[in-house]
Amino acid sequence: MLNRPYFRVQINPAPARNDFFVLFAGESQTEPLHIMGPRVHDYYLIHCALSGRGFFECRGKHYELTEGSSFFIFPGELFKYGSDREDPWKYRWVALKGTAVEKLLKQAGITPDQPIHQSGPRTGSSIPRLYRDIERALRRRDAQGDLRAEACAKLLLAEYMRDRPFSPPAEQTATAESQKAVEYAVRWLTLQYHMPVAIGDMAAQLGYHRTHFTKLFKRYTGMSPLQYLTAIRMEHAKTLLNEPLSVQEVAASVGYADALYFSRQFKKWHGCAPEHYRAKFRDRSEPRREHK
Repeated sequence: MLNRPYFRVQINPAPARNDFFVLFAGESQTEPLHIMGPRVHDYYLIHCALSGRGFFECRGKHYELTEGSSFFIFPGELFKYGSDREDPWKYRWVALKGTAVEKLLKQAGITPDQPIHQSGPRTGSSIPRLYRDIERALRRRDAQGDLRAEACAKLLLAEYMRDRPFSPPAEQTATAESQKAVEYAVRWLTLQYHMPVAIGDMAAQLGYHRTHFTKLFKRYTGMSPLQYLTAIRMEHAKTLLNEPLSVQEVAASVGYADALYFSRQFKKWHGCAPEHYRAKFRDRSEPRREHK
């Protein structure tokens, strides 16, 4: 006995229109031989089959899909899909838009040439639930609902990433991991430059010996972690010296407890002492008086 067909959809009335946002989400028990397409969308549309069977066609390829399958429609791609005569699909869907969507899908191994995902037993229950959570969030029809829907949609793509079937070669993985570690360290130093930073502790936290990590960091940035940290501090110090702060206050603001040591580092980096730099800046910023 076939389930009674139904269709429901929740529209996002006021999406934030940033680089990743949800347009709408819904759920349907399709009729036998329900067909969509051929057509083209200007947004990303993702379906997850809860039960039943059907097909999806894109770029000249035909895919037979069953429960646990997801198929991804990309903007500008001609597609067609439909449900089975005897066991029609029940599925959930979500429509996304924004410049970040394609990048996240690519990280999950999903592209117009590889638009299918088959959930394993570990993620088979969490993926449909997140579709439902997106739809429920949109029922609020306010800014909070928009934010909740966006968060759930990103969690959904994270689940697809976790279940990604592709495994890169070990050498490629090691390179990618070391690059990620350096990128993390760069963000850490950029955000924590005003605090006492122990490069050895940071390297250990990332799983590296300080010497090895210093070589990795220099390979990607051209500087050692300490040189990079000093560069950040000295650039911020230049800005702060334009403010009504003492040299001691500027030093403390960029992570130096000893103002004398800070002054020596500043002179080594910029070629003059902090007081002289401040005086030169004031001279440049004062308007010139014309002689009559």
